Amino acid sequence: VTQPIAAAVDELLTGTKAELAIKIFGPDMEILKEKAAEIEAIIREVPGAADVQKDQVTGTPQLRIRIDRKAIARYGINVEDVQNVIRTAVGGESAGQLFEGIRRFDIFVRFTEEARDRAEVIQHILIAAPGGAKVPLDQLASIEEIVGPRQITRENNQRFITVQTNVRGRDIGSFVADGRQAIAAKVQMPPGYLISWGGQFELQQQANQRLALVVPVTLLIILFLLFMNFSSLKNTFLILLNIPLALVGGVVGLWLTGQNLSVPSSIGFIALFGIALENGMVLVTYLNQLLRDGGDIDQASIKGACLRLRPVLMTAITTALGLIPLLISSGTGSEVQRPLATVVVGGLVTSTILTLLVIPALYKWFAVKVEKEI
Repeated sequence: VTQPIAAAVDELLTGTKAELAIKIFGPDMEILKEKAAEIEAIIREVPGAADVQKDQVTGTPQLRIRIDRKAIARYGINVEDVQNVIRTAVGGESAGQLFEGIRRFDIFVRFTEEARDRAEVIQHILIAAPGGAKVPLDQLASIEEIVGPRQITRENNQRFITVQTNVRGRDIGSFVADGRQAIAAKVQMPPGYLISWGGQFELQQQANQRLALVVPVTLLIILFLLFMNFSSLKNTFLILLNIPLALVGGVVGLWLTGQNLSVPSSIGFIALFGIALENGMVLVTYLNQLLRDGGDIDQASIKGACLRLRPVLMTAITTALGLIPLLISSGTGSEVQRPLATVVVGGLVTSTILTLLVIPALYKWFAVKVEKEI
C-alpha cells in the first residue's frame, strides 16, 4: 500500500506499482502462470517480503468459435462470409447515419439481445450458402465457452507475467540476493524461459552505477582543487581525512534508526562529504596561518582547534537544524527525505568532533611541507 502519486510514478517508470517486479518471460501462458505461482510462494517466504502478488491474467469468460474449413467447403461458403455474419449478428455493424438538424447518429445493426446473449442461441445463427440454403452456425464451426486470459503483456516481443512485491525492514539489494538464491534452488525453468528483476531495484542498480562513476570523479576534482589551493599534498590528504570521519557517523545514524543504504542515503553521503571537507579546510587554513605567524606546531594545533571551534560548530549546527524537519518527517516523501537527513546529521556529529580532535593531533606530521614552502 503506497501513495497514489508514488504508485503512478513507479508504474510509469518501471511498469509496476510495487517496489520490486519479478518478470517471467516465455512463450506459453500456462507455463508462465505455473512458474509465477511457484515464484510467488517462494518470495512470500523471503524475510522482508510484503504485498506479494502475481498478475491476474485469467478470468475472462469467452466464446471461442473455430470454423471447420472442410464443412464450409462442402457448402461452398467462405471463411469471410461466416466471420461477417458473426461480427454483424453479435458485435454489430454501422449501416448508415441518421441526421437530426446538425446532429448525426450512427445506425447500428445487430441481433436482439435474446438472440445473441448465450452460446445456445448463437450456434443457431443461419449462414447463407451460395445455393440459397441457410446453414446453422454449429454445422460450420465448433462453439465452446472458455475462461481466457484477461491480458497478455509483452516486453521486447516476449510474453511475460509479473510477480510484484514491496520490501519492508531491509534493503532491497540483499532481498533480491536472497530471492534469487531461493528461486534458483527451488524453481526449474524450462528452456526458453527466463527471469528478470525490475522495478525500484532496477532503478537503484542504474543509480548505483552512475554513483560509482560520479563519486570517484568528484573526489578527484576535489583533490585537484585542494592541491591548487594549498600547494601541498600533505595538507590535501589531511583535509580528505574528514571523509572517513564523516562516513562513520552516517553509517551509525542509519544503523541506529534501522534504515538501509539506499540511493537517497548515498546522495546524503555526497552532501556530507562536502560539509566535512569545508570544516577541514577552515581548520587547516587557520593552522597554516598560525605557522606563518611563527608559532610552534604543537601550540598552533591546540590554539587552532580552540579558536576554530565556534566556526566549525556553527557550520554543523545550522546544517543540522535545517535538516531536522526532514529527519522527523513521516508523511509522503519521507522515504526519500529521512535517509538523506539521517546520514548528514549523523555524519556531522562524528565529523565535527573528530575534526576538532584528530586533525589538530595529526597536523604536526602534515605541516613539514607547509613550513618549507613558506
